[in-house]
Amino acid sequence: MALPKLFRSSNKRKGQPAPDAAQKLRLALPDMFQQAAPASSSADLPRFSASAADQPNRRDDRFGAARMKLRNAYTPSQPVFDRRMFAGRLNVLKAAIRSIEDQRLHLVIYGERGIGKTSLLHMLASAAREARYIVVYSSCGAASNFDETFRAVASDIPLLFHSDYAPTTAEAETGSSLASLLPTRKVLPRQFGDLCTKLTGTRVLIILDEFDRAESLEFRRDLAELIKILSDRSVRVQLVIAGVAADLAELVEHIPSVRRNILAIPVPLMPAEEIGELVTNGERTSGITVTPSARDHIVAISAGSPYIASLLCHHAALDAIDDQRLDVLPSDVASALEQALGELGTRISKNTMAQVHRLVNDTGTDLLSLIASASLSGGGEFDAAAVEAKAGGATKAARCKSIVAELAAQQILLQERDDGFGKRYAFIEDAVPSYLWFLAQQQTFREEDVAPQRVRAR
Repeated sequence: MALPKLFRSSNKRKGQPAPDAAQKLRLALPDMFQQAAPASSSADLPRFSASAADQPNRRDDRFGAARMKLRNAYTPSQPVFDRRMFAGRLNVLKAAIRSIEDQRLHLVIYGERGIGKTSLLHMLASAAREARYIVVYSSCGAASNFDETFRAVASDIPLLFHSDYAPTTAEAETGSSLASLLPTRKVLPRQFGDLCTKLTGTRVLIILDEFDRAESLEFRRDLAELIKILSDRSVRVQLVIAGVAADLAELVEHIPSVRRNILAIPVPLMPAEEIGELVTNGERTSGITVTPSARDHIVAISAGSPYIASLLCHHAALDAIDDQRLDVLPSDVASALEQALGELGTRISKNTMAQVHRLVNDTGTDLLSLIASASLSGGGEFDAAAVEAKAGGATKAARCKSIVAELAAQQILLQERDDGFGKRYAFIEDAVPSYLWFLAQQQTFREEDVAPQRVRAR
């Protein structure tokens, strides 16, 4: 049967260079997508600045080239994979490596969303692979269970590292994995642990990211049992569990009996100098300069969050490029803040948003930003008494206390918790404190008379 035209190779001549990515794309697309736009179409309509093969539309366009570089410089929607873009966290990474290598501990890495846990895990995985560890990375979901998760883990561990199979055996030579030795029925922690005791000549690091999303209590109990088995038998396999949690007990509530075998590592907010390092890394990659005043605004608004810093840098740099500049000004940061507010607003329910704006209209942003800041810096929770102490004066402290009590009583924005050491509060929707903080920072720009750049369609 004749091949479709798309897959024919009869036109390929000996010695002719292979087509590049852009040429492959043109060959693959049907004719209907190759036609030129109608002459009547508006030249003002937004267009993509590059092809799907990452080729700029105009080769002499330095701003288009800068835009393409920017996509790898600041990635607020993606974790950091490139070591050159990893900012700060060196002490946290060093502690994790030492605990794995020198103490043979299992790790629990926790912190709030957007704090950089997944980026840290990728750097840890990269360092482990460099040391010839077998690294298996798995991201948990609501329905994750032990059998499915650890079958997938076993399939990534070559059988040639099993002590019962020499490298020259047929099974090892055909590339079989430990999964071939697992029973067809449901895999239990004891069975997987027994299999791992046979590993030799390597070490295995199993990374379970977003573990807090797993809803199965049985999965948590099975994981606790596996950690106990691996630790008691000095198996050459270690686990790194990561997720959103205020403390170790919340993330792995079923592992109290193996606490001596695990180390909890919190991922804290980044200090100002590390946020500055993040900005500098992006400048080096993109070729776009962030002016000192714009940098100061970004560091202040980010409040230690690498996600917020990356988001602001990304939007601000795009605004500068749209203005045919390669330097980011405070007005670009003001525009970026406006866009970030719009994005955050889509993650908040209509009812909550109405309450937020009613509160802002009634009380202003000063005290609300103080509450929001305490929540952001406290890992999602805050102590109302500590916030009142920072309010400045008895009148403001009383008003702050009244706001917190009102919101907690309505259970619309805040909910009260008691951790045994006193009352603490948390926003019900985790995007609200960032939204309130951004509103307050936007007011600062207005007071400084810094006009944002026009938000452009892209």
